[in-house]
Amino acid sequence: MPPGKKKPRTYDPAKTRAAVTAQFGHVRDAVRGLDPEQLALPSGLGDWTVAELAAHIAWIADSLAGGLARPPGAVAELTAVEWPSVTSSLAGKISEAARETLDGAPLPELYDRAATRMAEALAANPGARVLHLWIGDMTLADFLVTRTVELVVHTDDLNRAAGLDIPIERQALAACTRLLADALALRAPGGSVEVRIPPFAVVQCIEGPRHTRGTPPNVVETDPLTWLRLATGRTGWAEELDAARVSASGERADLSALLPLMS
Repeated sequence: MPPGKKKPRTYDPAKTRAAVTAQFGHVRDAVRGLDPEQLALPSGLGDWTVAELAAHIAWIADSLAGGLARPPGAVAELTAVEWPSVTSSLAGKISEAARETLDGAPLPELYDRAATRMAEALAANPGARVLHLWIGDMTLADFLVTRTVELVVHTDDLNRAAGLDIPIERQALAACTRLLADALALRAPGGSVEVRIPPFAVVQCIEGPRHTRGTPPNVVETDPLTWLRLATGRTGWAEELDAARVSASGERADLSALLPLMS
């Protein structure tokens, strides 16, 4: 490995699988209790209603099973940390595919079907299995890490849009926080700014003088949910600074030009 290059972060495949399954289960339980008024609420994501957002989350699980049903790819082309930088360009295609796949069945039926298909597919495939995807072929283990981002971020979307309190699995929150922190470091490599997202992640980014000991001169710190909202464009840098949900010290500690990482 070249000097100064960090070893890629690794994730426990069994814990990631369990986190994805559990988070989908939490959303599934909550969606069963939504009434028509809640389902008709705006989701905060374009023109989607809460019902359409909930259906999209069901598609996330169903499409994972669908991907595993297709012939495998030969070699992984994309790693988990590279995924955020390429997925935004496919947002329209993903939305269209979700509408085509979800056949208008009641949400509880969609969730039951997706949960069964996902569980069977995961049980039958190892983490090294390569999925053939639009964005580039990925191992199942890496792709599951990206599913924690989709599930946790959309769980937070549902909670805020419909006034819910769906639990967020600690392992899922940890994985998606770390993945998006590493994606920031990949987008702006360097060591002049330290970004802290306790208790899950600390990364250095942005070219400039690198500190070697003690407190670095440029530090950004925030909590995991605020970080995920910033990284996915749910909120803005200035807004979170004003609300004191982000602290930033040092002349280089401004991430506004780098965010969002995906939307």
